[in-house]
Amino acid sequence: MGILVTDSRYSWSRLAITLLVGTVINAGMWAIIVIMPVVESEFGGSRTMASLPYTLTTIGFATGNYVIGRAVDRFGITLSLIVAAIVTALGYGLATLSTSLIMLSVAQLIVGFASAVGFGPLIADISHWFVRRRGIAVAITASGNYLSGAIWPLLLAGVLQDSGWRMVYLVLAVTTLVVVIPLALTLQRRVPEKVQITAQQASTLNVRSSGLSPRALQYLLGIAGIGCCVAMSMPQVHIVALCVGLGFGPAVAIADVVGRRRVTNPIGVAR
Repeated sequence: MGILVTDSRYSWSRLAITLLVGTVINAGMWAIIVIMPVVESEFGGSRTMASLPYTLTTIGFATGNYVIGRAVDRFGITLSLIVAAIVTALGYGLATLSTSLIMLSVAQLIVGFASAVGFGPLIADISHWFVRRRGIAVAITASGNYLSGAIWPLLLAGVLQDSGWRMVYLVLAVTTLVVVIPLALTLQRRVPEKVQITAQQASTLNVRSSGLSPRALQYLLGIAGIGCCVAMSMPQVHIVALCVGLGFGPAVAIADVVGRRRVTNPIGVAR
């Protein structure tokens, strides 16, 4: 039964939909980076203060991966995606009303929290639909985050230049609702219980062979993720503002950042 369900034609079509969803909703992680120079100019303050919204975005993103992951276990990926898409759009909308960096930072905390559904929770969901090709399926899903960072700055560069960053956020809010919610409804099918039990048994055997307890493995991965993100904070965030300040534009900067992330994380493993 597992062979008929996992690694099937439906699994690959589900992976394609998952990648598209991730590419759209992960824009919540990148949007503030693109507009940081404009925000710094509008609200004043140092680059340190202008970085605060992104700091809260990442805090929200980390928390959201855990909390929404629990929600997916209980309610399924479809409902979790729909609610997260609505909350993400509300976060974008709140950001457009910001009159200070503090208000924008709070809005970004919301955006980061809700848009996290497009990373860990989506990766966990698609992993149930593959056995032989699970590694490549997880890597493709994780790539939605990178594609989002490469595509959206190019698509919205004109909007940012002509109408300002608030219009960029409104476009992202509408796009998130229009694209993610309908696609989420196509992901309602769940893996049969028998396949889940078989996968859980295989996972248990793999954990035992590693010589580490699940908790120890989780802690080590968490430390590795924090180390990676700390090391990447400079090129991932501030290089965009630098390129914009030098007149190259946000699209060039984001392309450079995504290229660096591929080099440091070539197979798309969660950062």
